[in-house]
Amino acid sequence: MLEGFTEMDELAERGFVPGMSKEEQDNLAKSETLAIRISNIANMLLFAAKVYASVTSGSLAIVASTLDSLLDLLSGFILWFTAFSMQTPNPYQYPIGKKRMQPLVCIILLKDYTYINYYVCDSWIKSCQGILVFASVMATLGLQIILESLRTNVIQCKPCRSCLKSFESWVVGIMLSVTLVKLLLVLYCRSFSNEIVKAYAQDHFFDVITNIIGLIAVILANYFDNWMDPVGAIILALYTIRTWSMTVLENVNSLVGKTATPEYPQKLTYLCWNHHKAIRHIDTVRAYTFGSHYFVEVDIVLPADMPLQVAHDIGESLQEKLELLQEIERAFVHLDYEYTHKPEHARSHC
Repeated sequence: MLEGFTEMDELAERGFVPGMSKEEQDNLAKSETLAIRISNIANMLLFAAKVYASVTSGSLAIVASTLDSLLDLLSGFILWFTAFSMQTPNPYQYPIGKKRMQPLVCIILLKDYTYINYYVCDSWIKSCQGILVFASVMATLGLQIILESLRTNVIQCKPCRSCLKSFESWVVGIMLSVTLVKLLLVLYCRSFSNEIVKAYAQDHFFDVITNIIGLIAVILANYFDNWMDPVGAIILALYTIRTWSMTVLENVNSLVGKTATPEYPQKLTYLCWNHHKAIRHIDTVRAYTFGSHYFVEVDIVLPADMPLQVAHDIGESLQEKLELLQEIERAFVHLDYEYTHKPEHARSHC
Protein backbone atom coordinates (compact mmCIF):
# COMPACT_ATOMS: atom_id res chain seq x y z
CA MET A 1 0.00 0.00 0.00
CA LEU A 2 2.88 2.37 0.79
CA GLU A 3 4.29 1.73 -2.68
CA GLY A 4 1.03 3.02 -4.16
CA PHE A 5 1.26 6.28 -2.20
CA THR A 6 4.92 6.62 -3.22
CA GLU A 7 3.80 6.41 -6.84
CA MET A 8 1.25 9.16 -6.17
CA ASP A 9 3.98 11.36 -4.62
CA GLU A 10 6.22 10.89 -7.66
CA LEU A 11 3.36 11.75 -9.98
CA ALA A 12 2.44 14.84 -7.94
CA GLU A 13 6.05 16.10 -7.84
CA ARG A 14 7.24 15.24 -11.35
CA GLY A 15 3.97 15.54 -13.24
CA PHE A 16 4.64 12.29 -15.10
CA VAL A 17 5.04 8.58 -14.46
CA PRO A 18 8.52 7.18 -15.20
CA GLY A 19 8.13 4.68 -18.00
CA MET A 20 9.71 3.20 -21.11
CA SER A 21 11.09 5.21 -23.96
CA LYS A 22 9.47 5.18 -27.41
CA GLU A 23 12.10 2.74 -28.68
CA GLU A 24 11.52 0.40 -25.74
CA GLN A 25 7.77 0.53 -26.31
CA ASP A 26 8.24 -0.34 -30.00
CA ASN A 27 10.52 -3.26 -29.13
CA LEU A 28 8.00 -4.53 -26.59
CA ALA A 29 5.18 -4.29 -29.15
CA LYS A 30 7.25 -6.32 -31.63
CA SER A 31 7.94 -8.95 -28.96
CA GLU A 32 4.23 -9.18 -28.13
CA THR A 33 3.36 -9.60 -31.81
CA LEU A 34 5.99 -12.33 -32.09
CA ALA A 35 4.51 -14.13 -29.07
CA ILE A 36 1.06 -14.08 -30.69
CA ARG A 37 2.43 -15.45 -33.98
CA ILE A 38 4.41 -18.19 -32.25
CA SER A 39 1.31 -19.20 -30.29
CA ASN A 40 -0.83 -19.39 -33.44
CA ILE A 41 1.73 -21.43 -35.38
CA ALA A 42 2.22 -23.77 -32.41
CA ASN A 43 -1.55 -24.24 -32.10
CA MET A 44 -1.79 -25.31 -35.75
CA LEU A 45 1.11 -27.77 -35.57
CA LEU A 46 0.02 -29.27 -32.25
CA PHE A 47 -3.55 -29.64 -33.48
CA ALA A 48 -2.33 -31.68 -36.46
CA ALA A 49 -0.30 -33.93 -34.14
CA LYS A 50 -3.25 -34.48 -31.79
CA VAL A 51 -5.58 -35.28 -34.69
CA TYR A 52 -3.23 -38.11 -35.65
CA ALA A 53 -3.09 -39.32 -32.05
CA SER A 54 -6.88 -39.22 -31.79
CA VAL A 55 -7.44 -41.22 -34.97
CA THR A 56 -4.86 -43.80 -33.96
CA SER A 57 -5.87 -44.27 -30.32
CA GLY A 58 -9.63 -43.82 -30.70
CA SER A 59 -9.75 -42.44 -27.17
CA LEU A 60 -12.73 -40.25 -26.32
CA ALA A 61 -10.59 -38.29 -23.85
CA ILE A 62 -7.91 -37.57 -26.46
CA VAL A 63 -10.60 -36.67 -29.00
CA ALA A 64 -12.00 -34.19 -26.46
CA SER A 65 -8.52 -32.77 -25.94
CA THR A 66 -8.04 -32.55 -29.73
CA LEU A 67 -11.29 -30.67 -30.18
CA ASP A 68 -10.08 -28.36 -27.45
CA SER A 69 -7.01 -27.70 -29.63
CA LEU A 70 -9.31 -26.98 -32.55
CA LEU A 71 -10.89 -24.29 -30.40
CA ASP A 72 -7.40 -22.97 -29.69
CA LEU A 73 -7.11 -22.11 -33.37
CA LEU A 74 -10.41 -20.28 -33.26
CA SER A 75 -9.61 -18.50 -30.00
CA GLY A 76 -6.18 -17.58 -31.37
CA PHE A 77 -7.80 -15.97 -34.38
CA ILE A 78 -10.23 -14.10 -32.13
CA LEU A 79 -7.41 -12.86 -29.89
CA TRP A 80 -5.36 -11.80 -32.91
CA PHE A 81 -8.34 -9.97 -34.39
CA THR A 82 -8.94 -8.27 -31.03
CA ALA A 83 -5.33 -7.11 -30.80
CA PHE A 84 -5.48 -5.85 -34.38
CA SER A 85 -8.75 -4.01 -33.77
CA MET A 86 -7.42 -2.34 -30.63
CA GLN A 87 -4.41 -1.07 -32.60
CA THR A 88 -6.63 0.49 -35.28
CA PRO A 89 -8.65 3.18 -33.49
CA ASN A 90 -11.79 4.68 -34.99
CA PRO A 91 -12.64 7.87 -33.06
CA TYR A 92 -15.92 8.31 -34.93
CA GLN A 93 -17.51 4.91 -34.27
CA TYR A 94 -15.59 4.12 -31.05
CA PRO A 95 -14.94 7.48 -29.36
CA ILE A 96 -13.64 5.94 -26.12
CA GLY A 97 -11.54 3.20 -27.73
CA LYS A 98 -11.87 -0.57 -28.07
CA LYS A 99 -10.29 -1.88 -24.87
CA ARG A 100 -13.60 -3.43 -23.81
CA MET A 101 -13.07 -6.03 -26.53
CA GLN A 102 -10.67 -7.88 -24.21
CA PRO A 103 -13.25 -9.15 -21.67
CA LEU A 104 -15.74 -9.83 -24.46
CA VAL A 105 -13.21 -12.22 -26.01
CA CYS A 106 -13.16 -14.29 -22.83
CA ILE A 107 -16.96 -14.57 -22.88
CA ILE A 108 -16.88 -15.71 -26.51
CA LEU A 109 -14.19 -18.29 -25.71
CA LEU A 110 -16.28 -19.67 -22.84
CA LYS A 111 -19.19 -20.22 -25.19
CA ASP A 112 -16.94 -22.05 -27.65
CA TYR A 113 -15.38 -24.34 -25.03
CA THR A 114 -18.77 -25.14 -23.54
CA TYR A 115 -20.15 -26.08 -26.94
CA ILE A 116 -17.20 -28.36 -27.67
CA ASN A 117 -17.55 -30.26 -24.39
CA TYR A 118 -21.23 -30.71 -25.10
CA TYR A 119 -20.55 -31.99 -28.62
CA VAL A 120 -17.96 -34.50 -27.44
CA CYS A 121 -20.16 -36.06 -24.78
CA ASP A 122 -23.36 -36.01 -26.82
CA SER A 123 -21.87 -37.64 -29.94
CA TRP A 124 -21.75 -34.28 -31.69
CA ILE A 125 -25.45 -34.44 -32.66
CA LYS A 126 -26.95 -31.57 -30.63
CA SER A 127 -26.24 -27.87 -30.54
CA CYS A 128 -27.33 -24.67 -28.86
CA GLN A 129 -26.93 -21.08 -29.91
CA GLY A 130 -26.76 -17.67 -28.32
CA ILE A 131 -23.87 -16.11 -26.43
CA LEU A 132 -26.29 -14.17 -24.23
CA VAL A 133 -27.87 -17.29 -22.72
CA PHE A 134 -24.75 -19.32 -21.89
CA ALA A 135 -24.90 -18.52 -18.19
CA SER A 136 -28.45 -19.85 -17.79
CA VAL A 137 -27.73 -23.15 -19.55
CA MET A 138 -24.33 -23.78 -17.92
CA ALA A 139 -25.65 -26.10 -15.21
CA THR A 140 -27.83 -27.93 -17.74
CA LEU A 141 -24.88 -28.55 -20.02
CA GLY A 142 -22.80 -29.92 -17.17
CA LEU A 143 -25.58 -32.29 -16.16
CA GLN A 144 -26.03 -33.49 -19.75
CA ILE A 145 -22.31 -34.10 -20.06
CA ILE A 146 -22.41 -36.40 -17.04
CA LEU A 147 -25.59 -38.18 -18.13
CA GLU A 148 -24.34 -38.84 -21.66
CA SER A 149 -21.02 -40.19 -20.40
CA LEU A 150 -22.84 -42.42 -17.90
CA ARG A 151 -25.04 -43.66 -20.72
CA THR A 152 -21.92 -44.60 -22.66
CA ASN A 153 -20.66 -46.65 -19.71
CA VAL A 154 -23.91 -48.24 -18.51
CA ILE A 155 -26.14 -48.77 -21.54
CA GLN A 156 -23.46 -49.57 -24.08
CA CYS A 157 -22.03 -52.76 -22.71
CA LYS A 158 -19.51 -53.17 -25.49
CA PRO A 159 -16.56 -50.81 -25.50
CA CYS A 160 -17.02 -47.88 -27.86
CA ARG A 161 -13.35 -47.67 -28.66
CA SER A 162 -12.03 -51.14 -29.34
CA CYS A 163 -8.86 -49.70 -30.76
CA LEU A 164 -7.79 -48.57 -27.30
CA LYS A 165 -6.17 -51.95 -26.87
CA SER A 166 -3.87 -51.21 -29.81
CA PHE A 167 -2.62 -48.19 -27.95
CA GLU A 168 1.07 -47.60 -28.66
CA SER A 169 3.78 -45.79 -26.77
CA TRP A 170 4.36 -43.17 -29.45
CA VAL A 171 0.86 -41.80 -28.81
CA VAL A 172 2.07 -41.04 -25.30
CA GLY A 173 5.09 -39.37 -26.87
CA ILE A 174 2.88 -37.13 -28.99
CA MET A 175 0.74 -36.07 -26.03
CA LEU A 176 3.77 -35.48 -23.81
CA SER A 177 5.47 -33.42 -26.52
CA VAL A 178 2.34 -31.33 -27.00
CA THR A 179 2.11 -30.78 -23.25
CA LEU A 180 5.77 -29.76 -23.00
CA VAL A 181 5.47 -27.26 -25.85
CA LYS A 182 2.34 -25.78 -24.29
CA LEU A 183 4.11 -25.47 -20.92
CA LEU A 184 6.98 -23.58 -22.54
CA LEU A 185 4.47 -21.28 -24.23
CA VAL A 186 2.84 -20.63 -20.85
CA LEU A 187 6.15 -19.48 -19.38
CA TYR A 188 6.95 -17.40 -22.45
CA CYS A 189 3.59 -15.62 -22.70
CA ARG A 190 3.39 -14.95 -18.96
CA SER A 191 6.51 -12.79 -19.23
CA PHE A 192 4.41 -10.10 -20.96
CA SER A 193 2.00 -7.65 -19.36
CA ASN A 194 -0.17 -7.25 -22.47
CA GLU A 195 -3.72 -8.47 -21.82
CA ILE A 196 -3.96 -10.32 -25.15
CA VAL A 197 -0.69 -12.21 -24.63
CA LYS A 198 -1.76 -13.02 -21.06
CA ALA A 199 -4.96 -14.49 -22.50
CA TYR A 200 -2.79 -16.73 -24.70
CA ALA A 201 -0.85 -17.78 -21.59
CA GLN A 202 -4.08 -18.72 -19.84
CA ASP A 203 -5.21 -20.64 -22.91
CA HIS A 204 -1.91 -22.55 -23.06
CA PHE A 205 -2.07 -23.38 -19.35
CA PHE A 206 -5.60 -24.65 -19.79
CA ASP A 207 -4.32 -26.95 -22.57
CA VAL A 208 -1.56 -28.30 -20.34
CA ILE A 209 -4.16 -29.42 -17.79
CA THR A 210 -6.53 -30.93 -20.37
CA ASN A 211 -3.69 -32.77 -22.13
CA ILE A 212 -2.52 -34.31 -18.87
CA ILE A 213 -6.05 -35.37 -17.89
CA GLY A 214 -6.71 -36.83 -21.34
CA LEU A 215 -3.43 -38.74 -21.39
CA ILE A 216 -3.96 -40.20 -17.91
CA ALA A 217 -7.49 -41.25 -18.84
CA VAL A 218 -6.48 -43.08 -22.01
CA ILE A 219 -3.55 -44.84 -20.30
CA LEU A 220 -5.80 -46.06 -17.49
CA ALA A 221 -8.39 -47.19 -20.03
CA ASN A 222 -5.75 -49.08 -21.98
CA TYR A 223 -4.25 -50.93 -19.04
CA PHE A 224 -7.31 -51.38 -16.81
CA ASP A 225 -10.83 -50.85 -18.18
CA ASN A 226 -12.43 -48.90 -21.04
CA TRP A 227 -14.90 -47.09 -18.78
CA MET A 228 -12.06 -44.90 -17.51
CA ASP A 229 -11.86 -43.17 -20.88
CA PRO A 230 -15.35 -41.55 -20.80
CA VAL A 231 -14.78 -40.79 -17.12
CA GLY A 232 -11.76 -38.79 -18.22
CA ALA A 233 -14.01 -37.00 -20.71
CA ILE A 234 -16.37 -36.11 -17.83
CA ILE A 235 -13.48 -34.70 -15.80
CA LEU A 236 -12.29 -32.70 -18.80
CA ALA A 237 -15.77 -31.31 -19.37
CA LEU A 238 -16.28 -30.33 -15.73
CA TYR A 239 -12.85 -28.73 -15.51
CA THR A 240 -13.49 -26.80 -18.72
CA ILE A 241 -16.82 -25.46 -17.52
CA ARG A 242 -15.47 -24.51 -14.09
CA THR A 243 -12.37 -22.77 -15.45
CA TRP A 244 -14.10 -20.72 -18.08
CA SER A 245 -17.07 -19.94 -15.86
CA MET A 246 -14.71 -18.32 -13.37
CA THR A 247 -13.04 -16.44 -16.22
CA VAL A 248 -16.35 -15.15 -17.50
CA LEU A 249 -17.52 -14.07 -14.03
CA GLU A 250 -14.31 -12.11 -13.62
CA ASN A 251 -14.69 -10.40 -16.99
CA VAL A 252 -18.40 -9.75 -16.58
CA ASN A 253 -17.58 -7.90 -13.35
CA SER A 254 -15.15 -5.74 -15.30
CA LEU A 255 -17.86 -4.83 -17.81
CA VAL A 256 -20.67 -3.98 -15.39
CA GLY A 257 -18.74 -1.22 -13.62
CA LYS A 258 -17.58 -2.84 -10.39
CA THR A 259 -15.88 -0.49 -7.97
CA ALA A 260 -12.14 -0.66 -7.34
CA THR A 261 -10.67 -1.95 -4.10
CA PRO A 262 -10.93 0.59 -1.22
CA GLU A 263 -7.20 1.29 -1.30
CA TYR A 264 -7.26 2.60 -4.86
CA PRO A 265 -9.69 5.54 -4.31
CA GLN A 266 -7.67 6.40 -1.22
CA LYS A 267 -4.54 6.77 -3.34
CA LEU A 268 -6.43 8.84 -5.89
CA THR A 269 -7.77 11.08 -3.13
CA TYR A 270 -4.23 11.57 -1.87
CA LEU A 271 -3.08 12.50 -5.38
CA CYS A 272 -5.96 14.94 -5.91
CA TRP A 273 -5.46 16.65 -2.55
CA ASN A 274 -1.80 17.29 -3.30
CA HIS A 275 -2.42 18.42 -6.87
CA HIS A 276 -2.95 22.13 -6.20
CA LYS A 277 -3.05 24.31 -3.10
CA ALA A 278 -6.26 26.01 -4.30
CA ILE A 279 -8.29 22.81 -3.86
CA ARG A 280 -10.50 23.39 -0.81
CA HIS A 281 -12.33 20.09 -0.63
CA ILE A 282 -12.59 16.75 -2.43
CA ASP A 283 -16.24 15.90 -2.76
CA THR A 284 -16.21 12.58 -4.61
CA VAL A 285 -13.66 10.05 -5.87
CA ARG A 286 -14.98 7.06 -7.80
CA ALA A 287 -13.03 4.37 -9.62
CA TYR A 288 -14.88 1.58 -11.38
CA THR A 289 -14.11 -0.96 -14.06
CA PHE A 290 -15.11 -0.37 -17.64
CA GLY A 291 -13.30 -3.17 -19.40
CA SER A 292 -9.78 -4.02 -18.32
CA HIS A 293 -9.07 -0.52 -16.95
CA TYR A 294 -10.71 1.98 -14.61
CA PHE A 295 -12.88 4.96 -15.29
CA VAL A 296 -12.39 7.62 -12.59
CA GLU A 297 -14.75 10.41 -11.51
CA VAL A 298 -13.43 13.17 -9.25
CA ASP A 299 -15.34 16.17 -7.85
CA ILE A 300 -13.13 18.90 -6.39
CA VAL A 301 -14.14 22.16 -4.71
CA LEU A 302 -12.39 25.42 -5.66
CA PRO A 303 -12.93 28.98 -4.38
CA ALA A 304 -16.17 30.50 -5.65
CA ASP A 305 -14.42 33.69 -6.82
CA MET A 306 -11.67 31.91 -8.77
CA PRO A 307 -11.48 32.95 -12.46
CA LEU A 308 -12.79 30.35 -14.90
CA GLN A 309 -9.48 30.15 -16.74
CA VAL A 310 -7.54 29.30 -13.58
CA ALA A 311 -10.15 26.77 -12.42
CA HIS A 312 -10.18 25.14 -15.85
CA ASP A 313 -6.40 24.77 -15.89
CA ILE A 314 -6.41 23.15 -12.45
CA GLY A 315 -9.11 20.66 -13.42
CA GLU A 316 -7.58 19.83 -16.79
CA SER A 317 -4.10 19.29 -15.37
CA LEU A 318 -5.57 16.99 -12.70
CA GLN A 319 -7.39 15.01 -15.37
CA GLU A 320 -4.22 14.61 -17.41
CA LYS A 321 -2.29 13.58 -14.32
CA LEU A 322 -4.86 10.90 -13.43
CA GLU A 323 -4.83 9.51 -16.96
CA LEU A 324 -1.06 9.04 -16.72
CA LEU A 325 -1.69 6.17 -14.31
CA GLN A 326 -1.51 2.82 -16.08
CA GLU A 327 -4.72 1.47 -14.52
CA ILE A 328 -6.86 4.42 -15.63
CA GLU A 329 -8.29 4.62 -19.12
CA ARG A 330 -10.25 7.84 -18.68
CA ALA A 331 -10.69 10.38 -15.89
CA PHE A 332 -13.46 12.93 -15.44
CA VAL A 333 -12.83 15.93 -13.18
CA HIS A 334 -15.84 18.00 -12.10
CA LEU A 335 -15.27 21.46 -10.63
CA ASP A 336 -17.55 22.93 -7.97
CA TYR A 337 -17.56 25.81 -5.48
CA GLU A 338 -19.41 23.98 -2.65
CA TYR A 339 -20.10 20.40 -1.60
CA THR A 340 -23.40 20.60 0.31
CA HIS A 341 -25.67 19.58 -2.53
CA LYS A 342 -27.53 16.58 -3.89
CA PRO A 343 -25.82 14.19 -6.35
CA GLU A 344 -25.43 15.76 -9.79
CA HIS A 345 -26.70 12.70 -11.65
CA ALA A 346 -30.37 11.78 -11.30
CA ARG A 347 -29.64 8.09 -11.92
CA SER A 348 -26.32 7.70 -10.18
CA HIS A 349 -27.18 4.35 -8.57
CA CYS A 350 -29.77 2.83 -10.92
